[in-house]
Amino acid sequence: MSNREANTDVILIGAGIMSATLGSLLKELVPDWNVKVFERLGSAGEESSNVWNNAGTGHAALCELNYTQEHPDGSIDITKAIKVNEQFQVSKQFWSYLVNSHMIRNPQEFILSLPHMSFVQGEKNVSFLRKRFETMSNNPLFEGMEFTDDTEKLKEWIPLMMENRTVSEPIAATKIDSGTDVNFGDLTRKLFDHLERSNGLEVNYKRSVEDITRTSDGLWEVKIHDYENEKIEYHTANFVFIGGGGGSLHLLQKTGIPESKKIGGFPVSGQFMVCNNSEVAEQHYAKVYGKAKVGAPPMSVPHLDTRLIDNKTSLLFGPFAGFSPKFLKTGSLSDLLTSVKKDNLVTMVAAGVKNVSLTKYLIEQVIQSKEQRMEELREFIPNAKSEDWDLVTAGQRVQVIKDTKAGKGTLQFGTEVVSSSDGSIAALLGASPGASTAVSVMLEVLERCFPHHIKEWEPKIKEMIPSYGESLSENPELIREVHKTTDRTLKLETEKLAESI
Repeated sequence: MSNREANTDVILIGAGIMSATLGSLLKELVPDWNVKVFERLGSAGEESSNVWNNAGTGHAALCELNYTQEHPDGSIDITKAIKVNEQFQVSKQFWSYLVNSHMIRNPQEFILSLPHMSFVQGEKNVSFLRKRFETMSNNPLFEGMEFTDDTEKLKEWIPLMMENRTVSEPIAATKIDSGTDVNFGDLTRKLFDHLERSNGLEVNYKRSVEDITRTSDGLWEVKIHDYENEKIEYHTANFVFIGGGGGSLHLLQKTGIPESKKIGGFPVSGQFMVCNNSEVAEQHYAKVYGKAKVGAPPMSVPHLDTRLIDNKTSLLFGPFAGFSPKFLKTGSLSDLLTSVKKDNLVTMVAAGVKNVSLTKYLIEQVIQSKEQRMEELREFIPNAKSEDWDLVTAGQRVQVIKDTKAGKGTLQFGTEVVSSSDGSIAALLGASPGASTAVSVMLEVLERCFPHHIKEWEPKIKEMIPSYGESLSENPELIREVHKTTDRTLKLETEKLAESI
């Protein structure tokens, strides 16, 4: 059984943080547009945005060492850290607007203050961290960052990590109290709860997108499998956004647009050790990032995270890389194989040849025993006991593979928007920092796909995001004002930290 639906203005594929953000922006900018959302699962935010599938760091480049590179002359390049931080500030401004407008409530349910720290061992790494601190602390975006290589101070900052630690080489850490822990699953549900109350927006669950084709009159026709009623539907739209996490690549390929060619994807699964002993978990309150081992990919940077999940303090350590050919946690074992097409075959083969070391690393990670994982954890918590920790599988991430100036089959680490030349369809590919930069990324989609509307939308965008169009790093007064207003609205004031736990 099948039926055809009337044309709509916008179709959003996937009910994760990206579609939730784009839908929320569009409803503020053009409330009279009709929007339909299709999600293959039974509720919003259950795949990549789910709290257990997402690192929840609130990526602001405060502690992630892979966002700052050391040049051969010893100088530290913080360009990427500045970009990521500014993007997170944009997200905070939009969330604050939604809270102030009573569109979402109780921000402390999805975002909380949490110190962000970087921790290193060894003379060379300590030297790098000190230079990184000196460079970053001169930028207003990173105001308030502290550095110490004093073991007594470290015992105050990270008592669980310092207890019974044998200090045989230099160690150091940086700390900044303006970091956050974000539950993107909860935020996604809040956004969709608001959207479902909006006129002209319809959210459809248990609907799988089977195909996307261009009609003779230039519209996009989306073939939907309605699992609930076991029927096929066809919906047409002027604009389609593919925000289906790892599933976006297959759907992008179905569009046939030239921009979808010579793009592949490599799935990586993440695993975390979760502390099941509340007495241990409560001794640590921070997100602490270390340095990735030599030869390890950027997504493998080890970190010990306090997470607040279901009003309970949890402690997670990882990630340990895993491998599954699935592009989604709830996907198919044939996902990787079916993503290889004639146009991307050479790209994919080139990537395989160039990333033999990554393949070797993933195999080593997959076959690790629990005790081997515990040994890595003990580099952070010397006293860690095996019985206090369980292994959980996080979400699937699909890293983009494409031909670049660096050569064919280059593995990309980050988030990437792919759109048609006429702006009628766009897809989001990639992974971290992903969710944390959702608002900036969705603004990029609007700028690319609706350039003729941006000028008229700009006043409203600036009302929602006061720093829109400006460089925060070059405007200390503006960044301080943004911090002050968003922290107040999102209830992130440091003095209230203890009360919120």
